[in-house]
Amino acid sequence: MDRAQGLAPADLALRTTPLCVDLDGTLVCGDTLVEGAIALLKRAPWLLLATLWWLLGGKARLKREIAARQPLDAARLPYRQDFLAWLRVQAGHRPLYLATAAHRSIADAVAAHLGLFAGVFATGDVNLSARAKARALSAAFGEHGFDYAGNDHADLPVWSASGGIVVVGASARVARAAARLAPVLAQFDPAPTPWQRLLLWLRALRLYQWVKNLLVFVAPLAAHTLDDPDSLLRTLGALVSFGLAASAVYVFNDVVDLDADRAHPRKRLRAFAAGRLPVTQALLASPLLMAAGLALALSLGQGFALVLLSYAALTTLYSLWLKQKLFLDVVALAGLYSVRVVGGAVASSLPLSSWLLSLCAYGFLSLALVKRFAELSAMRQEQRTALSGRAYRVEDMPVVMALGCGAGLLASLVMALYVDSEAGRMRYAHPEFLWGLSPLIIVGLGRLWLVAGRGAMHDDPIVFVARDRASLLLVAMAAILAWAAL
Repeated sequence: MDRAQGLAPADLALRTTPLCVDLDGTLVCGDTLVEGAIALLKRAPWLLLATLWWLLGGKARLKREIAARQPLDAARLPYRQDFLAWLRVQAGHRPLYLATAAHRSIADAVAAHLGLFAGVFATGDVNLSARAKARALSAAFGEHGFDYAGNDHADLPVWSASGGIVVVGASARVARAAARLAPVLAQFDPAPTPWQRLLLWLRALRLYQWVKNLLVFVAPLAAHTLDDPDSLLRTLGALVSFGLAASAVYVFNDVVDLDADRAHPRKRLRAFAAGRLPVTQALLASPLLMAAGLALALSLGQGFALVLLSYAALTTLYSLWLKQKLFLDVVALAGLYSVRVVGGAVASSLPLSSWLLSLCAYGFLSLALVKRFAELSAMRQEQRTALSGRAYRVEDMPVVMALGCGAGLLASLVMALYVDSEAGRMRYAHPEFLWGLSPLIIVGLGRLWLVAGRGAMHDDPIVFVARDRASLLLVAMAAILAWAAL
């Protein structure tokens, strides 16, 4: 038989040739070296220079040093389930071997977790990749004496030395090149098409979360300046600038939070956690998006650029540390909401009102606590006791609700005091209409708390409001009252 031809299903079912299986990109979606390096630097960022020094000593040394400091949790890896099920069938009639360029300690952990492999070939003193892997497997099983499952152009030398090919998660180009080298036994999970990859990226950027950046309109609306074209244009620029920065942070957060996301019932389906997009691309996309946002911010003035940098710094600190700290996390979230309001004011050169800042502080603190309460409610429904990567436990829910509802009532009180203040009477011709805003704040926040308590809030509270008809109706009523007060 010509080596480039495929095998019939009956021939494959009877095949007893040893099957060697690659790890990164094949058995699992993703790269254990890159993910290990990110996890290590997240835990010990001062090792960045050491990591560069290890790399100068060769990839084998880099893998050894990272693996020694960042053990792998094999149970949380994003395995290709269809391929894994097929391997379990193959293990019934022929030996399987894990053949990977990952460090041996990583390979041993995966092999021990799955219990499928008769042996392991992995990086030790030599980086077992490409031709080095082909030589090792040929020495063990003989030229063309083994089948090989891989995914990348680096696997072409191994496929060339094998007796049969299993293509997993490969691009069409790699699959065609592999088919010219040996019989193709099976194919699994072809790489996404360019259109599919674009859709994955659009989801990863979380464009729907840009709705939170509408908060930049709060200060111009309160100051009645949006009828000025220049003010409107600058506010729109602020919205896009915050959006680019927010998407950069979302991508960065997805990368540094892979383990926690994979333990989460919904977040494990995100593109990077599930391995559907490579983490290496995220490491490039995040700084590019942030640079674009900062460039636009500079066009709106240095003051706004400083606000955007403050937002980026706070959200990065939140991603890396604050979100793991009890109550500091919700204060940081409230600050991230508020800084958008501040940004809208600075972009339009508007003075910041202490009344507006106080309203934001208490209102957004309530929203931040709603977000955390909703996550705890979801954990309770799944009969789990704690949030992965968080300091809260399910039994904390009454305290979280009490603080959140209290903050909401204080926001309503601030609104009432403003209506009765000299500042409110001077700005509005008919401030008596503004008295309706206090009960609307209570009703709106109360509705959010009820929805969260029933386990029906699966998004950021502001995103929920943008999608919820009842909440939008309350927002419309508030806008009508504010307009009538002019």
